[in-house]
Amino acid sequence: MTDSATKGLKPKHQRLVLLSLALVALIGAGLLAAWALRNQASYFYLPSEIIAEAPAPDQGVRLGGMVEMGSIEEQPDGTTIRFIVEDGTAKVPVSFTGIAPALFVEGSGVVAEGKMSADGVFVADNLLAKHDENYMPKELDGMTQEQVRKQVEATLE
Repeated sequence: MTDSATKGLKPKHQRLVLLSLALVALIGAGLLAAWALRNQASYFYLPSEIIAEAPAPDQGVRLGGMVEMGSIEEQPDGTTIRFIVEDGTAKVPVSFTGIAPALFVEGSGVVAEGKMSADGVFVADNLLAKHDENYMPKELDGMTQEQVRKQVEATLE
């Protein structure tokens, strides 16, 4: 036997094997994560996109747009609301059962998570209300910049 056959792999080849194994493990972890999240990701649709090409009835999606002025209707059961989401081009009726966020008002932005029903109404499981960039929490409203800075510092201590 030769001397190199009895010693095993050279250090240079050992590093190459370890690097290859690490790369395979990294690719495997990425593929596993992508496979695990395949049903968790939901696509964001605008009303005009839903009208043009509606998703499958069992596919969970997000519908985003503006709540049309005068469209919010509370149903007799007290927990269901119906409203219209529009994007300036198209309108989609939405039904939501539950407690709406405090920022959910007509003329504001909204993201509804749910599914399209066979009758063309988007049935929302969750509502996310958007606010503009001028939003100020009630606790900080009316404070000067110095008072706001002190309040924020106090919460970080």
